[in-house]
Amino acid sequence: MVLKTVDLLKNEIPFEEESVVLSEDVKTGLVLVDIINGFCTIGAGNLAPTEPNSQINEMINESARLAKVFCNKKWPILAFLDSHHPGKLEHPYPPHCIIGTDESNLVPALKWLQKEPNVTIRRKDCFDGYLGSMEEDGSNVFVDWVKNNQIKTILVVGICTDICVLDFVCSTLSARNRGFLTPLEEVIVYSGGCATFDFPVSIARDIKDAIAHPQVYIWLKEEELRSQETCRFVGWRNHDCSSSSYSSPNVFTSGFVTQSRMDVCS
Repeated sequence: MVLKTVDLLKNEIPFEEESVVLSEDVKTGLVLVDIINGFCTIGAGNLAPTEPNSQINEMINESARLAKVFCNKKWPILAFLDSHHPGKLEHPYPPHCIIGTDESNLVPALKWLQKEPNVTIRRKDCFDGYLGSMEEDGSNVFVDWVKNNQIKTILVVGICTDICVLDFVCSTLSARNRGFLTPLEEVIVYSGGCATFDFPVSIARDIKDAIAHPQVYIWLKEEELRSQETCRFVGWRNHDCSSSSYSSPNVFTSGFVTQSRMDVCS
């Protein structure tokens, strides 16, 4: 679906080839958005898949591979975990990811991150991880994470592309533009490491106040992310994490599409 979108854009937007490198010289942080059982593990909750889902499986696998690379290099990682209090609904969705249940915990493929010293875990009770990082004293866990680690680039993966990932990225870009996130310069969204849930009309119609969210149409929403100025939307394919080399056919940056190769320097 992404490649079809690129083909459609080629005639409308300038197209060129470039290389993107995540190197030791530029401090990079990895942000994992809600890669938890309640959204990803079969039968784990109201918004979890009911059967194997290739888009979600790819997102988990790619995110886990990236996390291993970042941990091996001792690069900072921040994981947001959607976590809600019982009885406090997040309209228009049914109860999900309740605090104290396994729904709000990392998927099995990422659970090992909880013991890694370079990983910060942040539970949030709203769509937007930026707002969900606010403390009662006015401080912000995400802002402090960026500043304390002197992060210049963040790489964002997770679920859902069109909801929590989108909201977090938009808030982060706005905060960066206002000077609240110095020294942050770039926000990169990796398409292969993102997914969304499938909540078809056939199920939504039987739940009061629920809104359908068919996964098959959600790629169209990704155009909102790609249109964000200075936000890169990256698609990696056919990569070998063991060699720290990543092939990328699609990088969406500053309003134009590029064919690219992305490397993580050893």
